[in-house]
Amino acid sequence: MDVFDRYAPFIQDYIYRSGWQTLRGVQNAAGDAIFGTDENVLLTASTASGKTEAAFFPILTLLEEEPPRSVGVLYIAPLKALINDQFGRLNELCEEEGIPVWRWHGDVAQTRKRKLLKKPSGILQITPESLESLMINKHMEIPSLFGDLRFIVIDEIHSLLRGDRGMQTFCLIERLCKLAGCSPRRIGLSATIGNPEAAGRFLAAGSGRETIIPRFESGKEVWRLSMEHFYNTDPQADEGLQPGLVQDGKGSAQADIPAFSAPEEATDAVPKAADPGIGYIFAHTRGKKCLVFTNSREECEAVCQSLRQYCEAMHEPERFLIHHGNLSASYRESAEEEMKDDDSLMSVCATATLELGIDIGRLERAFQIDAPFTVSGFLQRMGRTGRRGDPSEMWFVMREDHPEPRAMLPEMIPWFLIQGIALIQLYIEDRFVEPPRTERLPYSLLYHQTMSTLASCGEMTPAELASRVLPLSCFHRISQDDYRILLRHLLEIDHINLTEGGGLIVGLTGERIVNNYKFYAVFQENIEYAVRAGSEELGTIVKPPPVGDKIAIAGRVWIVEEVDHKKREVYCTLVKGRIPAYFGDCAGDIHTRILERMFGVLNEEKTYPYLMRRAVCRLRDARESFDKAGMAYRPLVHLGGKMWALFPWLGSYPFLALERFLKIRCGQALGLKGLNPSRPYYLQFTMQVSEEEFYRIVTEEADKDLDPMELVYPKEVPVFEKYDEYVPEDLVRKGFALGVLDVETMKKRVRSWKKKEVQL
Repeated sequence: MDVFDRYAPFIQDYIYRSGWQTLRGVQNAAGDAIFGTDENVLLTASTASGKTEAAFFPILTLLEEEPPRSVGVLYIAPLKALINDQFGRLNELCEEEGIPVWRWHGDVAQTRKRKLLKKPSGILQITPESLESLMINKHMEIPSLFGDLRFIVIDEIHSLLRGDRGMQTFCLIERLCKLAGCSPRRIGLSATIGNPEAAGRFLAAGSGRETIIPRFESGKEVWRLSMEHFYNTDPQADEGLQPGLVQDGKGSAQADIPAFSAPEEATDAVPKAADPGIGYIFAHTRGKKCLVFTNSREECEAVCQSLRQYCEAMHEPERFLIHHGNLSASYRESAEEEMKDDDSLMSVCATATLELGIDIGRLERAFQIDAPFTVSGFLQRMGRTGRRGDPSEMWFVMREDHPEPRAMLPEMIPWFLIQGIALIQLYIEDRFVEPPRTERLPYSLLYHQTMSTLASCGEMTPAELASRVLPLSCFHRISQDDYRILLRHLLEIDHINLTEGGGLIVGLTGERIVNNYKFYAVFQENIEYAVRAGSEELGTIVKPPPVGDKIAIAGRVWIVEEVDHKKREVYCTLVKGRIPAYFGDCAGDIHTRILERMFGVLNEEKTYPYLMRRAVCRLRDARESFDKAGMAYRPLVHLGGKMWALFPWLGSYPFLALERFLKIRCGQALGLKGLNPSRPYYLQFTMQVSEEEFYRIVTEEADKDLDPMELVYPKEVPVFEKYDEYVPEDLVRKGFALGVLDVETMKKRVRSWKKKEVQL
C-alpha cells in the first residue's frame, strides 16, 4: 500500500506544508497496520521519530471518511505537560478540517469541558486521573460521549507497564467501553519498550483483539554521551596522575551500537568554592539550552538553588528554571514555554515531569545527576535531546562524598557510577528495557475500582458489583473469595453500606474518600500544603515548618509568615539563602538485570568510550577494591571481627525477599544480628557462624519449600500502595508476599551459592 496516497487530502496538504520529502519508516509501517487491519497496534520507535503523526495520520483519515457520532479518539497521556504539548500539534493538524481537539485535566476551564459535553466530537486528550473523575462524576454522559469511540491512543505506554497507575488506566478503558457500548482499537506509543510482545499483550488485555507490532528500519542511533565523576570536595579521583596515564574518555563504539562522542573538559569560569559537580554543570550550560535531570524533587530544588546562586556570584543573568510535580501550573508551564523557544538559552532543572514525550525544541544537551533507577528512564531522558536532526546528547554527573578513613568495603564502591554504566551497557549490548509487571495482586487498586464503580453506578447487588469489577483484566489473579473478604471488610468500616433491598452503596466514611479529588489518583501522595507568596501560587510541600522557618520551593528560599492547617496553606516571603526541600519519600524499582550488569562492570577490564578522566580513575579504584576483596568469586565478604557484607546482585523485589529470608528462615541458625540493608546493593550484619556454615545453612533453607507468607513478620501489615490502609490486613499481607516479594528469583540466586561463589 502507498500509505501517502491513502491519507486524507488535508493530511497530504499538511505534509506538503511541513516540507517533508518522504514518510519515515514508522509512518509507513503504522499506516499499513492501521489501514490494513482491525487490530490493536503498538508503535515502538526512538524519540522524535514521528510516532504521534504515524498514529494520527491514518486515524484522522479514517475519521474523515466516516465521521463518528461522538468523541472518535480518546488520547490518554501520563502527564498534563504532554497533553498540553500534543494539544498544540494536533490542533494545527486538525484545525483546517474542522476536527475539534479537546483537553480534559485539572488545569482546563470548566467552560471548555461543558462545550464538549454538549457536543461530543473529535479527539479528547486526558490523563488517567481525569478519566477516573469523568467516569465517576459524568457517569450518565459516558454513552453519549463515547458511544462511537473508534480509537484509544495511549502515549508513553511504557510508563504505565509497572505500577498501579497503568492497571488503573486499563481498568478505566475496559469499564468505559462496556458502559458506552463501544469497541475501539488501542494504539500504544513508546520509545522505550524492551519486550514488545509482553507490552503488546498488556495493551490488548480485555479488548478482544490481538496487537500488531509493526517492524521497520529505523536507522542507526547516534549518541553524544559522557559520564564524569566528582567527589563533593577535593581531591578528585584523578589528582596527582599525569595526563597520559589515563584514557581521556574519547572514542566511538562498534557499528551495531550507538556512536559516541565525549565532551571537552570544563574550562569555563565557575565560582570559587563551588561544588565541583554542580560547578561542572554550571560551566557547561553557559550559552546553551539544557535540561538538568535529578532523581528527586528535593535534589531538583537544591541543584536549582545552587546554580542560581552561582549566577549571582558570577554576576551573570539568571539562566535556570525549575520543573517538578509539586510546582504550580504557572511555574511548570512557564518552564515548558521557555524550553520551546528556540532563541532561549535558559536551562531547566527537572525530575521525571520533563522525561516524557514533550517537544522542547532545539535542546542542546541533557545532564543527569547520578544514575536513574531504570534503563527506560535513562532512554527517555536521553531522548529529550537529539530532535530536529541532531544526535541525542547526555552528560552524566556522578557525585559522592569521600569515604571516611575507616570506611568499610561497601562504601568504597561508587554505586551510582557503576549503576549508570550498567544501564547504558544493558541497552547497548542487549537492547534491554524493563518488562511489564503483570503478576501482582493489586488489592489497593481493587478497593479503588470497587469504590469508583459504586460511586459512579449507584446501588448494586454484591453479584452485580463483582461482575463489573472482577472480570477486569488486571484482577485475573484475584479470587472471588478474596473479593468477598474485601467487601465484608468495607461494610465493617462503613466504606460501603447494605441497603434494605440487599444492594450495596458507598457509605458515609467512604463518601469522604471518594468525594475528595485526590481519590482519582492511585499513586501514593503525601498530605500537601499549598504554598503562596502574596497572590502568586508557588506549588505544594509536605510537613510545613513553623512560622519564621524557611522552606525551599521553585528553586528559591522563602520565610514562612503563616501556616493555616485547616485550609492546608502556607504563606511566605522570598529571602536569600539555601536550605534542603522535602516533598515526601520516593522509592526506586531497580531490575535484577541492572544489578547483574553492575557486577559485570566491576568484574571486567572493559573500557567504555563515554567515561571521562575522573570517572575512569574512580572506576579503576572501585575495580581494585572489588578485586582485592574477592567479590568476583564469592557474594559474602568478611569485613573484620564478626561483621560481614553480602552482595547478592538482586533487584529491589528479590532483594527485599532475601532480606526477610535471612532474618526469618536463617537468622537463628546463623546467629544473625544488626542486619543493615543498603537496598538493593548489599546487606551488612554480624553472625556467629563461619563463611562455610553460612553457605550451607542458606542453601539448605532455599532448597526447602517456602510459603512467601512466611516472609511477612508477625503482626506486620506492609502497606505498600495508596489504598492498602482500607484493605483487610490478611489481604495486604498476601498482596505483599505474593505480589511484591520476588521469592523465586531470590531462591534461585541463593541456591546458586552452593559452590560458594558468585553465579549470576
